[in-house]
Amino acid sequence: MIPAASGRTIAAVWKGLKQSLMDVIPWLAAAYVLICVGAYFGYRQFMYYPDPMRVAPAEAGLSGVEEIEIEADDGTALVAWYAPAREGQPTILYFHGNASNAANRADKIDIMREDGEGVFYLNNRGYGGSAGKPTEANNVGDALTAYDYLTTRLGVPADKIVVFGESLGTGQAIKLAGERPVAAVVLEAPLTSTVDVGKSVYFWLPLSLIIADKYANERNIDAVKAPVLILHGAKDSVIPVEMGKRVYRAANNPKHIEIFPEAAHYDLFDRGAWDKARAFLESRGK
Repeated sequence: MIPAASGRTIAAVWKGLKQSLMDVIPWLAAAYVLICVGAYFGYRQFMYYPDPMRVAPAEAGLSGVEEIEIEADDGTALVAWYAPAREGQPTILYFHGNASNAANRADKIDIMREDGEGVFYLNNRGYGGSAGKPTEANNVGDALTAYDYLTTRLGVPADKIVVFGESLGTGQAIKLAGERPVAAVVLEAPLTSTVDVGKSVYFWLPLSLIIADKYANERNIDAVKAPVLILHGAKDSVIPVEMGKRVYRAANNPKHIEIFPEAAHYDLFDRGAWDKARAFLESRGK
């Protein structure tokens, strides 16, 4: 038996602990709410990493590529690089990832042009000399502006436009292809949504309520009727390959997926990804 005095001591200690816990809970709840509010207003700092440096195509080692300035619907000045396609070849409308700009994608642009394909690379707001700040609404709206510029001002027909999205840019590519006619869609390392990506680290936050820029590719791709090719590295630690597989399963036919066993997130072109893309386009007469 526990002596009465000891029992009273244990009870007193337990009562004190409960009271201390009750005193702390409101502070913990308040701290959690403050973190959530801070995340709501600041999550874009972790989603976008703009490189604002403006570099001319020639300075990046590209010939036959011109810099174009276009105006967004709200008047924001956007910078794009454009190389016209050889007759009969498609033009790649390129949307980049969150730490890119045209200059540091010059090698990829060069590879895309090897067989005469044209390229129209849009620098999102805050990137590569484009003004403004990136958001999903801005990026998708600007993607539509780029498409309209390509078709109306540059005269590229819709059946010669291949939309290419890289990483976060796959969200722009998918939304555009769901709203405008295109020849095909190529997605390099697509995410299912930014909420899914964030959950791998910030699982303890209500991200679906905090993040407005969701880029919900797994849901949005249902609106795409053009042929879809997905390229993904099996060793991708930024956007896991399972996300690419989920986007593939959600896509409409015709579709194809290429998994590169030794590739990570940034080296797909080094592993022959564009060769697969070119073969995919040629098999469909694009």
